[in-house]
Order: sequence, then structure tokens, then C-alpha cells
Amino acid sequence: MKSNILIAALVITLSIVSPAFAASDDAAAEEKIRSSLSVLLPRMVPDSIRPARFAGLYEVTFGTRLVYVTQDGRYLLQGKAIDLETRTPVTEIRQQELKQSVLNSLDEKDMIIYGDEKARHTVTVFTDIDCGYCRKLHSEMDQYNKHGIRVRYLAYPRAGLQSSSARDTVSVWCAEDRQAAMDAAKRGEKVKPVDCESPVAEHYRLGQEFGISGTPALVLSDGEVVPGYVPAARLAEALDQQSAK
Repeated sequence: MKSNILIAALVITLSIVSPAFAASDDAAAEEKIRSSLSVLLPRMVPDSIRPARFAGLYEVTFGTRLVYVTQDGRYLLQGKAIDLETRTPVTEIRQQELKQSVLNSLDEKDMIIYGDEKARHTVTVFTDIDCGYCRKLHSEMDQYNKHGIRVRYLAYPRAGLQSSSARDTVSVWCAEDRQAAMDAAKRGEKVKPVDCESPVAEHYRLGQEFGISGTPALVLSDGEVVPGYVPAARLAEALDQQSAK
């Protein structure tokens, strides 16, 4: 809902405050777009503005969100662009690139990680300590590791940050031995209350930005999001095929 309101507001603002570009070069276009957006969203700065792969449009990104603006600055478009000649999902691929960039910027000290850092594959998993399929995945962690998959956990308490599940998740991330606390929580054992400055809220916000609606949600190294539980052997096969491309 908030995303739809943001886009609608941006469309209105661009239509009102953005006259036709006086210059046609990319630098002038970028400057005008930034100026227009700053009127409505003074605290939100686009991460990038660049010509889209198709003529007449500019790509504007906010984190992993992506919209297009016409060259004259009047119209904003939200949706998925497809190259009909090559059948390439242009927008989807670009969004995966943005997610991949975000993943690469994360500090692993804020994650709970299982597996050898030299493993063939690394998968980042948004997890809820209470969800059934999250627990099933965790119970098979040895299988994932044996198949050469390193699992990095990010916290995503589905019930929200004010829930008891979120408080337990914070306790897991604040535990002296995070892996032991996670193992216990995934077995359904009571979590010892601990508090600290944890990354749980930031992980949750990131999950929302990634469009996570359920857990577990697996994010592959190229930014592709795979929803739900995937058995270790099948996931390893898919990752091997991806690497071979």
C-alpha cells in the first residue's frame, strides 16, 4: 500500500513540477529528475538515475525499487519491461542486480551462518524462528552443507517487530552463541531473553524491500528470490545449473 501511494504521489509531483526538459543530454535529464523528486521527497534521494535500455525513458532506483521516468520528466511508469525480440525480462533482471548489490554490501557479522565459507554456493535465507518450513529447512542443515551450500540467515519475524516472535528473534541474535540459540529456537525450545543492539529490525525492513511475504525466502547469489522450502539436493542441482550458465 505504501509503495502504491509513493508511486502515485511521484506521478502527480512529476506532472506538476516538471516542465519539458530544456536539454536533451543525460546530465540535464538527471538533474531535472532529482530536482523534481526532491520537491515531494526531500528526505529520499534516488540511488541512481540513468538512461533505460529503451529510448525515451530513464531508470530511477530507490534501493531495490525501480521506476521509469519519461525523458520530458512528465510521466512516471511502474511495471515490468520485456524485450520482445530477445524475450528478456529487462526490469526483473535489473531488480535482481539491485538485490545482488544490496546482498554484497551486507556485513556477515550481522548474520547467523552455517557452512564453510569455501562452499560452492551461498544462499541468504530470510527466516522466522517459528515457521514450520523454516524449522524443516533448519533440521536439514547438514544436508545443505554436504551439498556444498552455505546458508546465511537474516531475521524476518513474520508477525512484525512488535511480536513475541520478534523479541525471541532478537534474543537469538543477541545470544553469546548465536548458532546454539538458533538451533534451540528451531527445535521449539524456549529462548532465553537477551537484549542488545541487534540487526533484526534492519533485516526485517530489508525483507520488506525485497518483497518477502513468507518464510523461508531464499535469495540466491544473483539476487533471485526463491520463496519457500527447497530440499537440499534439488537446490544444489539448481545452483549448479545456474553456475554453469
